[in-house]
Amino acid sequence: MSLSQPAANRTALILLVVAAFVAAGYALQHTLSCFLLSFVFAYLVDPLVVALERRRVRRMHGIALIYLLLGICTLIFVTFFAPLISRNWLAFVHSLPLYLQKAEDMILAWKERFLLPYSAEEWRWLLDTLTGQLDKLFGKAGAGIYTAVSSAVFNLFNIILAPILVLFMLMYKEPVIAGITSWLPPARREAILAVGREINVSIGGYLRGQLIVSFIVAVFATVALFVLGVDHPVFNGVFAGLASILPFIGVILATLPPLFFAYIKFQSGVALFKVLASFSVIYFLEGYVVKPVVFKGAMDLNPLVTIIFVMAFGELAGFWGILLAIPIAAAVKILGQHIQRGEFASGA
Repeated sequence: MSLSQPAANRTALILLVVAAFVAAGYALQHTLSCFLLSFVFAYLVDPLVVALERRRVRRMHGIALIYLLLGICTLIFVTFFAPLISRNWLAFVHSLPLYLQKAEDMILAWKERFLLPYSAEEWRWLLDTLTGQLDKLFGKAGAGIYTAVSSAVFNLFNIILAPILVLFMLMYKEPVIAGITSWLPPARREAILAVGREINVSIGGYLRGQLIVSFIVAVFATVALFVLGVDHPVFNGVFAGLASILPFIGVILATLPPLFFAYIKFQSGVALFKVLASFSVIYFLEGYVVKPVVFKGAMDLNPLVTIIFVMAFGELAGFWGILLAIPIAAAVKILGQHIQRGEFASGA
């Protein structure tokens, strides 16, 4: 059945608006990243402000109290932990090329050991190609580290600007919501607000739950790698916590760096087995103990849809796009379910 002309025009207009937003987001991805950083922090802090309001603390006073507590925590972190993290980060950056060189030397040694003089030319060509590709990979990895360091200034600017944006988001939350509500069609206003509240509960629960899960995974991984004697346990542990945000492939990505550092240091299959066993236990606990407790209800998303959303929003907005991809997918699903039930149809 073909669409009527007005319906086709509306569909085309919606697609054009979405395409324009995607193009603008990609062109302004650094600005979008800063906005998303502020949005996530405001989203996490707002329940505390609401809790204080329920205790008859004025909103501005509650925001000031929370900012005071966050300022004290920031001062403690900068005074005691930031210098330690900075020293470890510099040591990590300077030692990484040495690790890459050791890995390349080991590969060349394997090549000399296993490539016999009478080996077939095909095997020789295969090993030469593999070595060349690994050289390129190591070069890109080293360059990527220094690129990340060079972008730290811009990220620092985001961190300084974010508290200001968060403050305005918290201050003007109610007027913004009231303004948006006034533009909603009166006949469907209550239905739309009900969907918004359902999406708010889903997204808020996911963000707070994922923050807790990532922190627990980072702590467990750091402790395990420290006990095993693997170099740079803190950064490997933090990376494992961040990788837990990614569905399905996060476990693999989190395990690769510790395996690399463990083998370069110990050059033993036993060390690899210990790392694999430790991360297997950590992610077993995460999947069957931590997440069921933290996440009260599953989002029940299609795995293929989830991966597509994560890839698309990660390309668009980097880390924050990856973090928000699953909540956005859940919001789209909730909205689609309400539309499918006909709650926004005329006369509903």
